[in-house]
Amino acid sequence: MSDLPSRADPAAAPDPSAKPRVPLAIEDWLTVVIMALLALITFANVLVRYFTDASFAWTEEVSVFLMIALAMVASSAAVARNRHIRIEFLADAGPPGRQRALAILGAVLVILLFALIAVLSSRLVWDDIQYEETSPGIGVPQWWYSIWLPILSVAIMLRALGVLLRGGRPAAESAELPTSPEFRDEERAP
Repeated sequence: MSDLPSRADPAAAPDPSAKPRVPLAIEDWLTVVIMALLALITFANVLVRYFTDASFAWTEEVSVFLMIALAMVASSAAVARNRHIRIEFLADAGPPGRQRALAILGAVLVILLFALIAVLSSRLVWDDIQYEETSPGIGVPQWWYSIWLPILSVAIMLRALGVLLRGGRPAAESAELPTSPEFRDEERAP
């Protein structure tokens, strides 16, 4: 490590002692599994279509569900790591106190948004169960797909709550998987 000051603000850097209670590896592995399933389903559909001029009817329905689940799981990890979509010019500029306040505000807004999504999607799940809705492609109960939206919304809310409880700091990760830009820059330096 050099004696030069870090380019990144310490308020935005993960605190080594701020390990999340639930490991971020859960979201990482779910992302890998979902991506592998998507690739496998798509590859199987391409092979079947190439050799038989037909395709599996269920692949599009399952693929759409997996893409939505992938977006929600990745959002959960992004919130915990403070890598969610934001205007970095505003979020990363200014004194550390301002950056921390913006991170806390962002966490509160994420909690509110995904609480609303969880409540509304729970009503959707209840309607799917009550009216016995079936999926258009393969005819399975629609709630098999829709139940994951409120569950993953709550997971995102809990990750945002973790950021809020850590005072706006992202979750620290293990030394094997560095994510902070200043750590990667230091590793590249001779």
